[in-house]
Amino acid sequence: MGPLQRNLPVNKGAEVMAYSFSRGVNFVDTAELYKTYKYIRAAAKLAGKYPVVATKCYAHDRDTALHSIETARSELDLDVIDIFMLHEQESRYTLDGHRRALETFLEAKSKGIIRAVGVSTHYIEVVKVVADIPWIDVIHPLINMTGLGIQDGNADEMSNAIRDAHSAGKGVYAMKIFGGGNLLSKYGKCLEYVVKKSYFDSIAIGMQSNREVDMNIDALLHGKLPGDGAAPGSIMNKKRLHVDYWCSGCGKCVKRCGQGALRINSDKKAEASHEKCVLCGYCSSVCSEFAIKIC
Repeated sequence: MGPLQRNLPVNKGAEVMAYSFSRGVNFVDTAELYKTYKYIRAAAKLAGKYPVVATKCYAHDRDTALHSIETARSELDLDVIDIFMLHEQESRYTLDGHRRALETFLEAKSKGIIRAVGVSTHYIEVVKVVADIPWIDVIHPLINMTGLGIQDGNADEMSNAIRDAHSAGKGVYAMKIFGGGNLLSKYGKCLEYVVKKSYFDSIAIGMQSNREVDMNIDALLHGKLPGDGAAPGSIMNKKRLHVDYWCSGCGKCVKRCGQGALRINSDKKAEASHEKCVLCGYCSSVCSEFAIKIC
């Protein structure tokens, strides 16, 4: 619901979140990049309680890690952050490159400022590497029934790596189970694929309205699926990555896209491959012309 995607007004987004808390949702995934701390803070005030909060950043050294931690604490109005993660780790080499940041998270944990340290990833390799690092507590991996968005293998390979990491004591919460909305026509099967696996402790599902909150809770808690197991019409309206006519073709979005879903076409404009796009919105964060949006 934040600026990278639907861009709801803070009060409207907070109302949806507070409603979800009243229905039992007790865990929220965010990131420094998403710019949604103010939504969570407002929702907690409306609801009179905070959920468990997991956030992420791209910090690479001590200074940037400390800055990200203090930004989260200040903007969320929380003394302690439940889960703090490195965002979008791609390999053992990116983990090594961010080691000082991870060590700073660990130091903050020892001081009681962070409760758990983790990483998010679209890569099987990272899940496997992190499984063997004893002081990383949580993994947030991309997983869905078709493997859409997994960068170095298929759904079965990722699922097996996640199972092994969970067996090694890692907390795991799933990402992109609907492939960024591309798999909503198989809503019931996508949910079933993840829920039936005992090695997921939680699931991050994007929701933008009270109706979507109700639909997901009814499905998860009561097995009540809409219609033929596909999401209802209002949610099935296909979201797409849209590039406006004023795009200059600078190519920053192409470099930023971890899915390889963007290219510069013959008209010197950015163009999306909708089959590859998982609608994360990260490309829009580097567009200085505000020419990219999800709609």
